[in-house]
Amino acid sequence: MKKAIFGTICGLLLYSGTSASGYEALANEGKNGLYAKSVEQVLRLRPEEVDLATAALIVSEHWSDLVHGRRHLETLDEMAIEIRRRLEEKRLKVNYRAIPVINEYLFQELAYKPLKEADDPNDLFLHTVLDKGKGYCLSLSVLYLSLGERLGLPLYGVVVPGHFFVRYDDGRVRFNIETTSKGGTASDKHYMEKFKVPEGNRDGIYMKNLNKIQTLGCFFSNLGLSYNKVGNTESELLALMRAAEINPTLSEARTNLGNVFVRQGEYAAAIREYEAALAINPENPKTHNNLGNAYSGREWMLYAISEYRRALELDPKFTDAYRNLAIAYAKQKNYVQALSQLNAAAALEPKDAETYLLLGDVYEQMGKCEKAIAQYKKSLKFRPRSAEAYYGMAVCYGQLGQADDEIAAYNSTLSIKPNMLNALVNLGNAYFGQEKYDSAIGLFERAITVEPAEAMIYFNLGAAYSNKGDYAQAVGAFLNAVELDDGIADVHYQLAVGYYYLKEFDLAWKHIKIAQDLGAKVTDEQIDAIKTRMNQQPPTE
Repeated sequence: MKKAIFGTICGLLLYSGTSASGYEALANEGKNGLYAKSVEQVLRLRPEEVDLATAALIVSEHWSDLVHGRRHLETLDEMAIEIRRRLEEKRLKVNYRAIPVINEYLFQELAYKPLKEADDPNDLFLHTVLDKGKGYCLSLSVLYLSLGERLGLPLYGVVVPGHFFVRYDDGRVRFNIETTSKGGTASDKHYMEKFKVPEGNRDGIYMKNLNKIQTLGCFFSNLGLSYNKVGNTESELLALMRAAEINPTLSEARTNLGNVFVRQGEYAAAIREYEAALAINPENPKTHNNLGNAYSGREWMLYAISEYRRALELDPKFTDAYRNLAIAYAKQKNYVQALSQLNAAAALEPKDAETYLLLGDVYEQMGKCEKAIAQYKKSLKFRPRSAEAYYGMAVCYGQLGQADDEIAAYNSTLSIKPNMLNALVNLGNAYFGQEKYDSAIGLFERAITVEPAEAMIYFNLGAAYSNKGDYAQAVGAFLNAVELDDGIADVHYQLAVGYYYLKEFDLAWKHIKIAQDLGAKVTDEQIDAIKTRMNQQPPTE
């Protein structure tokens, strides 16, 4: 998979628009868009010069090196020529009467059909629809529009929140074409009610005939989600920024861009995008929920709670909003409200492991460890390999003083997530408490490989060596801790102890005084003991 989506592409050789069989040239012949080789070139064109199929296949080639744009363009041309042949046989003009012929050819004879779930990012692309005969609303519509531009039909893409369809509009005859229902028609009212098109959309993009650049803007919005699913954040961000630039009133593009900023911890930028999305579509519960997440990231909990509540007013069955609201209340230590929201989420989705995990976390924060453990076990019933649930159980067992159960739960955690830092450290501490210092040392050393810049892990390692009586190794660990943070009183105190047993009394004196200055409790007896041993040392020659 290529990294970016806006570079120059060399592999796409463009079809001239004239059939080898001698058929009359297709309607898109000679368009400048046929000769574009990059997305930048496409977007510099006037909308009427764009060849949508060419643009879509340029993006496909950046998505996958296996795409051969020329072959797919030839396929589209051949399909358009076949449709035109059938129109000629039926003595039909290339106007609205062509639509039933296209529908019969695409959806009955070739059996193109919609996917039930749009969960595979590859299904967005025109080449995938042509290869598999399957797609979802946008990808099937791009296919339909690509055929329309070759036939010279006045077809337009139309977007509503969460959906995309095609419209025929020649200025006199106008109707909608639903590509996910075999080309069937539906009224504007149907789309506005089903997809909750915001009122007052006069200057917006919804329900309007889109030009080809605007259609590409919708494509880029979905392309961002495709890159998100494969973990390519850089290309996701580029696609979504392009989508928002082309269609600034497409709320989905602004929301998805906000989601990227949240994942990057850029909460101020995310808030701007979510607010822009809500200015376009104020009744979208997901955007309110996401805005709540951005506020929560900035620790603006009152604002976050307000947005989560608004999301639930709009969609009382929005379980994510219940969970997020619970987290916000828990941060405020309002545990009664947190439990109430999570119980509401559990009533809606009684087999959701995440809800029971959060219930366990809230009970643990309340100090009700038995109830917390019961919830963690319930979470494991629905998600058996949940490191977080085992970790929560381990913390609770530790608080209950059940060391063997605590150790077993931490071991289960690490069997799933071997590098979970807190589990490594806490299990080391549990072994330390049982005086199993070798086991503790092994875990602290593993923790250091995960987070080598954490001074307190070196402190724990030094303490284990010290209790074992290996003062040389202990001093080495404590010195590493001091190098990372020289302001920890306990580290200097333990260094003084280590140097004392190693008979390096001058260094013991140095660190006991630093520990004392930093606030460590140092007794007169300890000071006197080091002084005495210093005075007993023979002078160095």
